[in-house]
Amino acid sequence: MTIARLPEQLIDQIAAGEVVARPAAALKELVENSFDAGARRIEVDAEAGGMRRLRVRDDGSGIAPAELPLAVARHATSKIRTLTDLERVDTLGFRGEALPSIAAVARLSLTSRQPHAAHGFVLKGEGGRFEAPVPAAHPAGTSVDVHDLFFNTPARRRFLRSERTELQHLERTLRQLALARPAVAITLRHNGRLLRDWPAAPDLAAQERRLAALLGEDFIAHAIHIDAAAAGLALTGWIGLPGCARSQPDQQYSFLNGRYVRDRLLSHAVRQAYEDVLHHGRHPVYVLALTCDPAVVDVNVHPTKQEVRFRETRLIHDFLRRTVEQALARTRSVPAPALSVPSPSSVPPPSQFIAPLGAAVAEARAGYGMGPVAADPLPPPTARQDGAVPAPAAAAPDALDLGTPIGQLHGVYVLAQNAAGLVLVDMHAAHERIVYERLKREARTGEPAMQHLLVPCRLTVSPAEADRVEAQAAELAALGLGLRRVGPAQIKIDAVPALLIDADLPALVRDLLADLQQHGRSARLQRVQDDLLASMACHGAVRANRQLEPAEMHALLRDIERTERSGQCNHGRPTWMQVSLAELDRLFLRGR
Repeated sequence: MTIARLPEQLIDQIAAGEVVARPAAALKELVENSFDAGARRIEVDAEAGGMRRLRVRDDGSGIAPAELPLAVARHATSKIRTLTDLERVDTLGFRGEALPSIAAVARLSLTSRQPHAAHGFVLKGEGGRFEAPVPAAHPAGTSVDVHDLFFNTPARRRFLRSERTELQHLERTLRQLALARPAVAITLRHNGRLLRDWPAAPDLAAQERRLAALLGEDFIAHAIHIDAAAAGLALTGWIGLPGCARSQPDQQYSFLNGRYVRDRLLSHAVRQAYEDVLHHGRHPVYVLALTCDPAVVDVNVHPTKQEVRFRETRLIHDFLRRTVEQALARTRSVPAPALSVPSPSSVPPPSQFIAPLGAAVAEARAGYGMGPVAADPLPPPTARQDGAVPAPAAAAPDALDLGTPIGQLHGVYVLAQNAAGLVLVDMHAAHERIVYERLKREARTGEPAMQHLLVPCRLTVSPAEADRVEAQAAELAALGLGLRRVGPAQIKIDAVPALLIDADLPALVRDLLADLQQHGRSARLQRVQDDLLASMACHGAVRANRQLEPAEMHALLRDIERTERSGQCNHGRPTWMQVSLAELDRLFLRGR
């Protein structure tokens, strides 16, 4: 076959196949154009799931009459002029492909009026062919009316689903856009019926109400707000508590400079932050907006612009993981109202509890060939003249979130009361987290113990992985791992962290190198060590069916309050729960 130039209409239809796969894709492009135009209110009307009609109306800056034909021309845009502009894109659309791609496969009407103009103009056409603009009545802003999507490409239209399915895709896309721009009011009507009305949310309280409307009351009731900045990066949003994780990753929303993205680097960083507190097989929920200099990210790597490429991948990854991890670490307990201080004579000395639990952990550590546990004992009690022992200094009134113990249930649960109501504690799970955090703190204070191998292990890897080992040998040695390159695709393992001497070294190193190749960093060594410490903590924690003295229960509650991530055990299960007085009243049909 001879080489021939494709017709313009066919070029537009091919481009439409990349950009407009279904009505929801057209909706995304149109709403993003409205965002770029500075819209404060956007109205979406759809018929038959958007297949018969899809209209997006905004109150943005509008389009000049002379520029309406350019708006539907390929690669015509007001958003970039030079290569420098392309390298610092700060708008959602910029390539000038959306409107011409949609127009190539639909009947399109574009109506716009600038705020200072006496009236608007409308441009109509179908299949990419347009008439001249004519005057039309229209409020300030722009309306794009798309009729009969894929009317001239029946093969594409046959791939569309039922009206209900396409409507679900419309709603899902609009939800993502509404999360990205909370300050913009958005409504959705389908077949003339109002389905969604999300008012503008200019402040934090309004944003939380909008989140509740978008993702459900449970999301915002069990979420932590994040607002952090460092190294030219800013992260805001909400992360769900580990206890409200889901079986599917269906409530994970990442935004970069106001753009919804599905980026593996961002999701990997968040997943690592949750790794220590999440039950296996569960997925965290979050809505996170990352802001950075547009020059450090390339958004022009995919037609839908939902995949991006960062120039400083490690910086982005570390900032996101550390910020989310620190926020989760602060969730030691659920805030409770101010409490009354228990009478000093009712609190026995805590030393009775610390000693037996410390002995259990020491026994577990001895089995792993490690030294004794660095205990965190409470201050020794001081006897009063009347012989009673006062509460320890650490148990100040504002620290008694979990209240005072009142008993034990079936040797498994500790019951306590605070001003909010009843506290139920799984004593094994709670103590497991306490011991685990102590072991981690001890293991990470100072240089890791390195065990040199009597017979070094030779490993065949790819040349790129060998290059990585050569470039990061010093960094790996700081983690206790001695690797050196001995050939174009050969490395030697000379030393490993002492804790991992019995691990499958070839598999561990291969996984670590895969992490380095994909993400530029790896936490695999730390993860394997943490798994071992978690196992030790599990074996060293107080067991069920052990009767605790009041002093032991009291010390356990105080340790929970002081320990990071104490809301979940090492396996992601909850360690304690609060039952409010109102909930107890409802159980017993009791009015107050």
